[in-house]
Amino acid sequence: MLASRCCTIVVASALCIAVLTTGGSLAASTAASAAAAGSSTTVASAVPPVYEVQTANVHRLGKILVDGQGFTLYVFEPDRRSSSSKCYGRCASAWPPLVLPSGVRRAPAGPGVRSALLGTTKRKDGTVEVTYHRWPLYTWVVDSALGDATGQDLNNLGGKWYVITPAGQLITKHV
Repeated sequence: MLASRCCTIVVASALCIAVLTTGGSLAASTAASAAAAGSSTTVASAVPPVYEVQTANVHRLGKILVDGQGFTLYVFEPDRRSSSSKCYGRCASAWPPLVLPSGVRRAPAGPGVRSALLGTTKRKDGTVEVTYHRWPLYTWVVDSALGDATGQDLNNLGGKWYVITPAGQLITKHV
């Protein structure tokens, strides 16, 4: 019982630290916005879906695209802006594609994201992957915290990986 309680305290502490250092202001501003608008929306329902494309300022990279949870989105240079993914198998396990749930036709565009640059491509398994300026979008399993961009300029599993700006430009510098 004591070990379980200690584990719960450690996990709760880690979550509090994560919220305070990365997302606390987002939740507070979301709640304040809902209250100001006279909305009965709760913060929990105001959280965007993971497949929403948003922007965030990432240290040494500037404003880039992130998913609805705030994790960095990447493009795979071998995809060559073709609206077609070349990342499957081991590649897709390490670099999960940003896919839409069944029945959803389009990814929502968060503030600063150009909805005209959002698109989709059908993957070999039938899932629908989100694209931006015709680049299929991926996350990187090594990124474990908001603001991580450990995959930037990484040569991995057949090619280079880069972050992308809201204007649809790749950032190719090494950080």
